[in-house]
Amino acid sequence: MFEEIYFEYNPWWEEDFKLNNIIERPEIVKHIEDKLKYHSIIFLTGLRRVGKTTLMKIVVQNLIKKGIPPQNIFYISLDDYLLEKKSIIEIVNDYRKIHKLSKDERVYLFFDEIVYKEKFHQQLKNLYDKEDTKIIAASSSSSILRDKKAFLTGRSFLMEILPLDFNEYLRFKGIKIKNKDKKLLESYFHEFLLSGGIPEYVLSKQREYLHNLVDDILYKDIVARYMIKNHKVVKEMFKVLMNNVGNPVSIYKLSNVLKISTETISRYLQYFKETYLIYLVPRYGKLNQQISSPKKIYSGDIGIRNIFTANKNIGRAFENYVYLKLKDFEPFYLIENKTEIDFFLEKGILIEVKYDADLTEKQKKFFNDFKAKHKLIIRNYQDIKKLEKLLSQ
Repeated sequence: MFEEIYFEYNPWWEEDFKLNNIIERPEIVKHIEDKLKYHSIIFLTGLRRVGKTTLMKIVVQNLIKKGIPPQNIFYISLDDYLLEKKSIIEIVNDYRKIHKLSKDERVYLFFDEIVYKEKFHQQLKNLYDKEDTKIIAASSSSSILRDKKAFLTGRSFLMEILPLDFNEYLRFKGIKIKNKDKKLLESYFHEFLLSGGIPEYVLSKQREYLHNLVDDILYKDIVARYMIKNHKVVKEMFKVLMNNVGNPVSIYKLSNVLKISTETISRYLQYFKETYLIYLVPRYGKLNQQISSPKKIYSGDIGIRNIFTANKNIGRAFENYVYLKLKDFEPFYLIENKTEIDFFLEKGILIEVKYDADLTEKQKKFFNDFKAKHKLIIRNYQDIKKLEKLLSQ
């Protein structure tokens, strides 16, 4: 029975393998394949349904094209009910027996939904240390991936997969813009700010898809996992956060609005963060200011933000998108005398986001007076390209 399951997951063992109707994300695939050259376990993480499984299948296809024997590549989704009682080690042993592959023969192992197996860190360590393996594993929760006993210290690399950016969105939609039509970019960019970057939603535009996605995260990854009794308040809190994207949100105000304790609010914020539904941006300043001040809220995907908010201000979606471009640089926000500047990076870049708008007089003074190596006002897509160039330096 198990052999049939393994063959079902790995069609390339018996036939030519070609992914159909898949639009690649070449920059991310190259990054994964570059990491495969080293002896390390690659963890892919990020919001549910951003395409982690598809990326693994693309890497499988590319390995076969490069001449890796198909039988030396093994993919399995560990949330399969029929594999519930089997450990990762047992599954890999089964696989090696099917193809008569010794532990000294290199195999490429792709583990989807890795967190469905207990003690997976320890099992991956054993595979890493005792067999010739290249391992890629995926999960949609950063907390469960945490290696509390440090089994994989020095052995692993974590890669967060984000929703599509604008260039990938155009590729997914099959939109090619000629140089003479560059003015159309802003029009398509406006559509992107309404849509967001969850691949399936970009193609289908079915609002129900995003609602179901969020429900899966809230009820399966948070409510069920942490055994939360009042599941309604979890969704209500999420809606409140989406209506406050781009704003500093006080735990105490949330507590008053939702009628639950500040301790519970803090826990729920952490759960949302660990499942990539939200990101939190601290205030720039001394450590006590960073800890005590409200955090600014951003959504893991601007499309999700848009369907869960009554605030249809496209400028907030634009600011959220800029944040996703900056997040790996761990930005802060600035506030002084109730005047706020959106982002400051410790590498000395000051950024204010104004979608087709101007700074207030107070913001202009604050912006001009603040000492920074580089200062940018981001008003449109072309300004984002300038930002990307600056960040790459």
